[in-house]
Amino acid sequence: MKLIVTGGAGFIGSAVIRHIINNTHDEVVNLDKLTYAGNLESLAEVSDSNRYSFEHVDICNRAEVDRVLAEHQPDAIMHLAAESHVDRSIDGPAAFIETNIVGTYTLLDSTRHYWNALPEAKRAAFRFHHISTDEVYGDLPHPSETSSAEDYLFTEQTAYAPSSPYSASKASSDHLVRAWLRTYGLPTLVTNCSNNYGPYHFPEKLVPLMILNALEGKPLPVYGKGDQIRDWLYVEDHARALYRVVKEGKPGETYNIGGHNEKQNIEVVHTLCDILQELRPRETSYRNLITPVKDRPGHDRRYAIDASKIQKELGWVPEETFETGIRKTVLWYLDNLDWCQRVQDGSYQRERLGIDK
Repeated sequence: MKLIVTGGAGFIGSAVIRHIINNTHDEVVNLDKLTYAGNLESLAEVSDSNRYSFEHVDICNRAEVDRVLAEHQPDAIMHLAAESHVDRSIDGPAAFIETNIVGTYTLLDSTRHYWNALPEAKRAAFRFHHISTDEVYGDLPHPSETSSAEDYLFTEQTAYAPSSPYSASKASSDHLVRAWLRTYGLPTLVTNCSNNYGPYHFPEKLVPLMILNALEGKPLPVYGKGDQIRDWLYVEDHARALYRVVKEGKPGETYNIGGHNEKQNIEVVHTLCDILQELRPRETSYRNLITPVKDRPGHDRRYAIDASKIQKELGWVPEETFETGIRKTVLWYLDNLDWCQRVQDGSYQRERLGIDK
């Protein structure tokens, strides 16, 4: 099987590619624009494989997307390319509209024309797998608001109610994918995941930001009281789930993917501080660096995933608990502080692509 993975140099995309190359006999084409958050060093361990290739392409470039499909003749597409940072979407939503909506449309329509020209057997086996987020559902009741909050979970039937420009753009892309299934018959799959964490995460996101700031003795900024609740999913568990869906999922279906780990943001920060205090002791507790900051606009209070469908139908369950996954994550960052420096200054990328600073 040959797969195209869009956004394969990003956090989740690179985990998917590493999983496929290391655990299967499939071929992977990584199609990535290489924005600030995408880095080829995340794929260094598999980049020499004869089953891996890279295409430096923007999904909004229709001619280039057409070319890649024609040249590589994929059996499936896993679409992960997206702008994904909520704070950035608030400050500058245009890039999110362009990549997440226009880019998804461009990829869908190019794929439709490619798929229509395939022989019947290949058309029947082809899959377009769109990877999305639980943020499209809005938020859920918080325990501080109702004693029955734990009874509310996002299911595949939950109505969409996005709160941020980011989640609105992802909701739009989800709707486009379903429309291409309904109108054109393109065999699509959609997955909506909870918050990912793990190795190779760009340092603007909560977990790596807290780790790196703590090690440098910088403030650990926490929105408001830090009581926002997220369901935390180890990225390698997510990669396994995504591969299971593209191989075994039923076209037209949606699968929610969660880690079964609801934690308040402040709990996550406390856990990181305590692990660092154990592994890299500091004279005063890392917790003393926690600094409340003004909450961001439209901040969702709680996300929680009901992942029973993917467990029942495809047999996937997460292997990592939050406790095992977060410790692995901290250890990885402690062992790869040089990666964090290179990914932020772009040095590895420039070297691989022959770009002058």
